[in-house]
Amino acid sequence: MISSELARALRTAGVRWAPVTGDRFRIEREGFDGDVFTVSDMTIEAHEYPGGTVLGFNGTTEWALDSVSVDDSLWLPREDQLRELLRGTFRSLRRTAASRYAVEIELGGPRVFEDEAAENAYAEALLALVSSVAVDLDDLD
Repeated sequence: MISSELARALRTAGVRWAPVTGDRFRIEREGFDGDVFTVSDMTIEAHEYPGGTVLGFNGTTEWALDSVSVDDSLWLPREDQLRELLRGTFRSLRRTAASRYAVEIELGGPRVFEDEAAENAYAEALLALVSSVAVDLDDLD
């Protein structure tokens, strides 16, 4: 699973989340440290409102939390979701001799990102991609 630190870095870099069934997330509030939730049609559904997306907790009458804003949640993208976000820059994923994962992307030439978890290697590659296309508005005339 992707680290919370990398998930936060992706969010800060501008990667946005549109919740779908199967997505994992954490609640960024006190008392939820380490808890991971999964969007599901039966228990946690995404509800779209003009003011933003809210994750509704269905069938949890024994729990005091009815819903939480996506803004208070931290998306923990899966390996396949991160690979999809890399789009045409993705070249390969391989296991290295040191029991690590290496993700190669094409970004002005081949670039490789390694980590013990494949999701983290993908996330590092995605951060590099997003950072490469970020525009500093102060530089615009």
